[in-house]
Amino acid sequence: MDSRKIVLHETLVVAVGTVICTALMVGAYALLGFLDRSVVLGAMAGALLSIGNFFIMAVTASLAADKAQEQSVNEGKKMVQLSYIIRLLALFGILFVCVKSGLCDPLATVIPIVFVRPVITVYEFFRKKEDKKA
Repeated sequence: MDSRKIVLHETLVVAVGTVICTALMVGAYALLGFLDRSVVLGAMAGALLSIGNFFIMAVTASLAADKAQEQSVNEGKKMVQLSYIIRLLALFGILFVCVKSGLCDPLATVIPIVFVRPVITVYEFFRKKEDKKA
């Protein structure tokens, strides 16, 4: 499979899982009686940031792997490290602005960022053995 298709497929899996988890989180807020506009906006912002962060990470990792293969491993490693620092700072900055603006609930904004890892773990658990070899 082409590396672009792999990146898009993995991002789609993470996006669907994150949206499902975020919807469950918003449902929990509603059941507990804490649902308001700031929770919904925060959940949407957190989910979008989470999916965007994963997509940029996957694209960078793919480009770094290509660069490591063509040039040197150190070039690919530097690319991944720089991407990590930039993504972390951008994510923190955007989350800070979202929360400080008062439009987004702090907890509902941050929680969707944690959803990526469990989604990947569940996906890997149920993935077919043939897919894992490819």
